[in-house]
Amino acid sequence: MWCDEEEPISEPVEASWEEHSQFYRSFPRFMTVSEHDKRETVRVFFIEQDVPEVENPTLDFVPTNMLNAFFMHTHKAEVKMPSGQVDKPVIDDNHDGTVSIRYDPKEEGIHELAVKYNGEHVQGSPFKFHVDSISSGYVTAYGPGLVHGVTGEPAQFIISTKGAGAGGLQMAVEGPSKADITYHDNKDGTVSVSYLPTAPGEYKISVRFGDKHIKGSPYFAKITGEGRKRNQISVGSCSEVTLPGVISDNDLRSLNASIQAPTGLEEPCFLKRMPTGNIGISFTPREIGEHTVSVKRLGKHIANSPFKVNVCEREVGDAKKVVVTGGALKEGKTHQDNVFSVDTRNAGYGGLSLSIEGPSKAEIQCTDKDDGTLNIAYKPTEPGYYIVNLKFADHHVTGSPFTVKVSGEGTNRQREKIQRQRDAVPITEVGSQCKLTFKMPGITSFDLSATVTSPGGVSEDAEIQEIEDGLYAVHFIPKELGVHTVSVKYKQIHIPGSPFQFTVGPLKDTGAHLVKAGGPGLEHGEQGVPAEFNVWTREAGGGTLAISVEGPSKAEIEFKDRKDGSCDVSYVVSEPGDYRIGLKFNDRHIPDSPFKVYISPAMGEAHKLEVAQFPTGLQADKPAQFMVRKNGAKGELDAKVVAPSNNEDDCFIQLIDQDQYSVRFYPRENGIHAIHVKFNGVHIPGSPYRIKVGKDDVDPAAVHASGKGLGEVKTGEKTDLIIDTCNAGAGTLAVTVDGPAKVAMDCTEVEEGYKVRYTPLLPGHYYMTIKYNQMHIVGSPFKINCTGESLAEAGGQETSSVIVETVAKVSKGGNRTGVILPIFKSDASKIQSKGMGLKKAYMGKQNQFTINAGDAGNNILFVGIYGPKGPCDEVFIKHTGRNQYNVNYLVRERGDYILLVKWGDDHIPGSPFKVEV
Repeated sequence: MWCDEEEPISEPVEASWEEHSQFYRSFPRFMTVSEHDKRETVRVFFIEQDVPEVENPTLDFVPTNMLNAFFMHTHKAEVKMPSGQVDKPVIDDNHDGTVSIRYDPKEEGIHELAVKYNGEHVQGSPFKFHVDSISSGYVTAYGPGLVHGVTGEPAQFIISTKGAGAGGLQMAVEGPSKADITYHDNKDGTVSVSYLPTAPGEYKISVRFGDKHIKGSPYFAKITGEGRKRNQISVGSCSEVTLPGVISDNDLRSLNASIQAPTGLEEPCFLKRMPTGNIGISFTPREIGEHTVSVKRLGKHIANSPFKVNVCEREVGDAKKVVVTGGALKEGKTHQDNVFSVDTRNAGYGGLSLSIEGPSKAEIQCTDKDDGTLNIAYKPTEPGYYIVNLKFADHHVTGSPFTVKVSGEGTNRQREKIQRQRDAVPITEVGSQCKLTFKMPGITSFDLSATVTSPGGVSEDAEIQEIEDGLYAVHFIPKELGVHTVSVKYKQIHIPGSPFQFTVGPLKDTGAHLVKAGGPGLEHGEQGVPAEFNVWTREAGGGTLAISVEGPSKAEIEFKDRKDGSCDVSYVVSEPGDYRIGLKFNDRHIPDSPFKVYISPAMGEAHKLEVAQFPTGLQADKPAQFMVRKNGAKGELDAKVVAPSNNEDDCFIQLIDQDQYSVRFYPRENGIHAIHVKFNGVHIPGSPYRIKVGKDDVDPAAVHASGKGLGEVKTGEKTDLIIDTCNAGAGTLAVTVDGPAKVAMDCTEVEEGYKVRYTPLLPGHYYMTIKYNQMHIVGSPFKINCTGESLAEAGGQETSSVIVETVAKVSKGGNRTGVILPIFKSDASKIQSKGMGLKKAYMGKQNQFTINAGDAGNNILFVGIYGPKGPCDEVFIKHTGRNQYNVNYLVRERGDYILLVKWGDDHIPGSPFKVEV
């Protein structure tokens, strides 16, 4: 951006720019522009004019012209000095996506370095560092470990004692976890210090010399949890008490129980059928003394409730009495089982929970000997430091968390990561055109359908347009403020990510838990072929999206922003095998991340195969079959069917002739099944195929959650929420709570669905995931804020879950029973009708007319025909899309007939019609 010499710019320059006057003898005019994720400085030369020699007597050359250069930084940094003044460091562009910052301090004391990208602080900014004078006799400390670090990786710094003489050097690290400190005397007046933080957060590092803090001490380091992988198991150990009275199995489903300790802590507890036929409760005793057990049906105590239960000292779970043995909690080896033993025989009743966090997700196996002792084995695949949290009755056992050094060969897994800034989408207004886009290559738009349900419960069909090849958009115009549910189906099955949440008006919440991702690239892929998936960040607001692919080979990742709160990601890998796709938003994993994806070898001969005569109208417990054409391919075919419950079953394959196979399978459940068809171990085109078995009326879009348990909650207080499954069909309801500690949780049947109750023990953020037939309901996972006192010990994230097989339920409204109709907004006067069948009919023939209700809103079409001797024989109504209908009817008697056509409760124009036969 510059202009010719004849038109100099004389307007003043904006004050926010930094001006640098530079003189050049001769040069080409040029301008450097910012490359995406590369150079971060734009240099703009924009004014050019002659400079007479007499005005510059001090120059050793005669300039022919002068340029003023102005710099616009997307990366900015500034240092706040102890005096309060602000200084600017030097930013060097490394031209590889990174920048280096250099600073020459002018004052002693604590400095703050603020680093911003596009006006936003980068992670960890502002950074604090201490500047000391270089005079002898002082002890100083420096190094990255005083400022930042990553959990499970040693944080290091150096202490210089040159010229300080003799004296006691003392170090301490305090923070969210204990940190093992090691140090090494370098014999040159410096000491190298390393500490290992095991949990993210802020750590206080104290360095004393001669019982006095050195200058700058204590230091505060920010430790992040980036890059760690966690696995966990829980083993129950509960006290059981039999209650008087006999309860039938049907009654047991509608009962819920809770137990209140002497201090007032109330938790849900489980009811179970005892061998005697009576019911019993199962709970974890936390206190000594008399407990009160309440058993209720629909909010009312059953006979003899509340019951009294006395807990003695030896029954209360005591983590200090758990004995842990085995060297595997100090050192371990990769690719082998590292075993240690846990003895809880003298520790009372309590649940044992184990989590292992480290460079790889270590596989855990637990062998319960049923005598209070267990053997636990873990198998890591990468060397490094692992953190083992072992808790009993929600408290750490002695020595936990353990830091384990794992040695051995890794898997040489390659990791590629990209990071992109996502801008918040402008607020959507009522009446505006809304759009939700998704990419599904290789399908036909005829098999796609979409509906939008408003906050008031009104469902309407939405229009789907193909923007470009494989890219589709759902269009709708909202009539209300609030959270809408957008369901997108392909061949009557929800696409990955559906049902979607779409907020009209301001967003009520933001964050990683509201990001959705879905597509074939998160399920399977092929070596050397781009695998694609969608990411929807609209509901999460603005932030940084980080995408990583880790596996046997490095990935090439491509990112395409659709500028509407969604984006398209594709990646290509050169080696087959197991890969992990990590998706983080503002440094937190999105729901279901990381995704485990198997990349199969190059398709080879498998690409020749095709499926013919794919079955429809399948029924559970009835065999089904389809044909596969080989088209000349040579090799072995194998197939399996995966049911909704994740149970796998082999298919029976028979070679019919030289070029055709018959594949038979036996579905045993209703719901969406996946059929995997492989040739020479590689998926054939289109595999795995998703098919519907039976009348699967399960719809997660119809499930809604509400109640206090989804908002602000307190530790030690039992809270509940209602999950409304009316009109959603019978399915599997799975509720999972991730948080700072495990929660006691139960689920009981109520009139409108299911009631979930839980008691949190630690303050912090909890995330409740609610899935129906393995699909998130709208709003899931829900972010829950918990306040109050700590009633357990912190130690890594913990997961609690409950799974229920539901029964079909229908809504009840007012005095009438049955399904509640949605509130229709329609106008029957805008309906157009035409056709001979509205005036005249012929005996024994199909008489036809059409109805156009495209401009009449949404409602139900009713058609009735009454003749001299009663109703006509048959009426057929065919919906052809977008509220267009074809109506056929058959009459067998002469005379005058009355034809009624209603749109909801209102007659359409001309109705009732008089028809002559």
